[in-house]
Amino acid sequence: MVESINTQVDMKIDATAFTGLTDYGEILIGDKGFEFYNSRDVRKFIQIPWEEVDQVIVSVMLKGKWIPRYAIKTKRNGTFTFASKRPKDVLRAIRVYVDPANMVSSLSFFDVIKNAFKSMFTKKKKKK
Repeated sequence: MVESINTQVDMKIDATAFTGLTDYGEILIGDKGFEFYNSRDVRKFIQIPWEEVDQVIVSVMLKGKWIPRYAIKTKRNGTFTFASKRPKDVLRAIRVYVDPANMVSSLSFFDVIKNAFKSMFTKKKKKK
C-alpha cells in the first residue's frame, strides 16, 4: 500500500483521472499535497506536493455554472487532468494551498477556433 504524503486530509472525493486510459478512484486534498488513488489498482496513484504545482487550469462552461474537468500543471512532470463529483468544492479546497493567481480558466472551444483562424491569416501575410 502507498503511504500518503498528507498528514491532514481536508477533502476526500470520488474522481476520474485522465491519464491515457480513464482511471477511477479518489482524490485526497491535504496539507502537503494533492493525491489521486486508483480504486482498482493500488500501484496507480498520483501524488503532487503543493510546492510542485505551477498552475491549476479549469475548464469552465456555461459562464461558470458547469466545470467538467480541471488540470494540475506541475513544474517538472507535466499536466494531470481530473474530473470529480463536486468540482467547485475541490477547487475551493485547492485554493487554500495554491495562489488564486495561479488558478486560470482554459480557452473555450470558440477561442481555440478564433486563434486558429488568426494564425492562418498571419502566416499567409508573412509569406507574401
